[in-house]
Amino acid sequence: MRPKQLNPLFLFFVVLTLAAAACGLGSDEGPPRNAAVVEVVANTSLGPWLTAAVETFNESETKTSDDKTVYVVVTLVESGQAVTDIAGGAASPVLWLPDDQVWTSVLANHGNANYQGDCASVARSPLVIAMWRPVAESLGWPGLPLGWLDVGSLAADPSAWDYYSGGEFGDALRLGHTHPGLSGSGTSTLLAIVQAAESKTEAVTVEDINQPIVQASVSAFEAAVSWFSANTDTLGQTMSRRGITYLGAAVMYESTVVAYGNGEIVPIYPLEGTFVATHPACLNRAADSQTQEAAGLFRDYLVGEEAQQLAVANGLRPVNNSVTPGAPLDAAHGVDLDQPQAVFNSPTVDTVYAVQELWQESRKDVNLVMLIDVSGSMRGDKIDSVRQAAIQFMEQMGDDDYITLITFSDVITVLADHEQVSQARDRVIQAIGNLNASGDTALYDAIGDGATAIANTTSSQTTNAMVVLSDGQDTYSYRYDFGPELISLAAANGATVFTIAYGGDADEAILSELALGANGNFYRGDEASIAAIYEEMSAAFGGSVGVGR
Repeated sequence: MRPKQLNPLFLFFVVLTLAAAACGLGSDEGPPRNAAVVEVVANTSLGPWLTAAVETFNESETKTSDDKTVYVVVTLVESGQAVTDIAGGAASPVLWLPDDQVWTSVLANHGNANYQGDCASVARSPLVIAMWRPVAESLGWPGLPLGWLDVGSLAADPSAWDYYSGGEFGDALRLGHTHPGLSGSGTSTLLAIVQAAESKTEAVTVEDINQPIVQASVSAFEAAVSWFSANTDTLGQTMSRRGITYLGAAVMYESTVVAYGNGEIVPIYPLEGTFVATHPACLNRAADSQTQEAAGLFRDYLVGEEAQQLAVANGLRPVNNSVTPGAPLDAAHGVDLDQPQAVFNSPTVDTVYAVQELWQESRKDVNLVMLIDVSGSMRGDKIDSVRQAAIQFMEQMGDDDYITLITFSDVITVLADHEQVSQARDRVIQAIGNLNASGDTALYDAIGDGATAIANTTSSQTTNAMVVLSDGQDTYSYRYDFGPELISLAAANGATVFTIAYGGDADEAILSELALGANGNFYRGDEASIAAIYEEMSAAFGGSVGVGR
């Protein structure tokens, strides 16, 4: 039996594919000749700080004992994704900065214990519930404390939300957090709910996680989530850019709130307590001594006064006691340095795995309609790449999800009609593998038919979503025109619509308008990126990506 993997909480793939999320920081000119190059992997929430710190450090031309200039290159990758990459054979960085040291133990559980011997915290940031200031104030902030379970209940109960918000900020509190298999903040979110349900600050156990009341609390919270982000930094950027009605609240680090909130989004410190990311910088014991020395020099710089002041300027709490926190860690940004009052103890590897397993079982099933353009312009490499990506996507769907697969050219063909994935997976994969391209493009009619399919199958037990991939302009529709009526039809029944403009000839304006009008996201894709986009979609639905047993 496959675990539930595609999940409702989505609004998904917001900004950035998984490939784009792993971005490198360093000089455009590259390292000087004969430099001691230090490859660093760091959590994405550290990106704003490290962008400035790496530039300043590299300009300093710090030397090793054998007179080599140290040159640092940082790649931003979430902790769970880093474990997956390193354990899967990717090049191991000489310095790794996860959210918490437990991730080095998770990696050791996957066969690589090289990062466990030498770690030092370089910055701290508590996990908070980021909330738009007007939303927080309508709930009594800052005078009234709010907790994990309070926010989950509000997101799950539209009537309570309407009562407290006065109907000003949409029909429901839209809530988001990161994917627990990819992101340390996502795993910590789930564990924080367990801690709150158990009313304890010491680390919870697997037995605690398996308690029915705890599982009910996690299920209630997760059923209210509207979107998973693949990484923490993207979550903060997207919340800021898309506004209150897109995400009223999201779980992220205080530093991310400060970086992207501009004082309009404030950190809520849950009354039950929370985790604090210590961001340990861990040396790779398998690296040669010269490279370890160079990495040590960079780590020393990070905990020195100059870099710690840069950390504060980017919303991180310093670990160097000689550096005093100041703006933007201030009341203007909603920051309270006396919080959190209660800090949860670091989890174990077993509890990380156990809560991820619980998460996979806590999802409402997905009712997914997938529309794929098979018009003549999709011939060749385009249709080949789409077949491969869509097959991988199907392989990652959960057994209890539902799939409706519709292809469109000048003919609209239903290849799977609201079939449970456990029964239809192999047949749908075969059908995708047999796709061929020919004919014109009835894009609008396909969208209308997809919306009708959702209307005919919607249920309170599932969450509705539509994915639309097209590489061209509509040339054949006669039943539907594009406009507000078609967008409303597609967005009806709580459906979220995600669109991919495939290639340079796609109608980007219409696909973008459709996605944004239906609380989804718009992507530009080509043969090289389409697999990464589908991978990101799978992650946003809660697919089987990242860390697990």
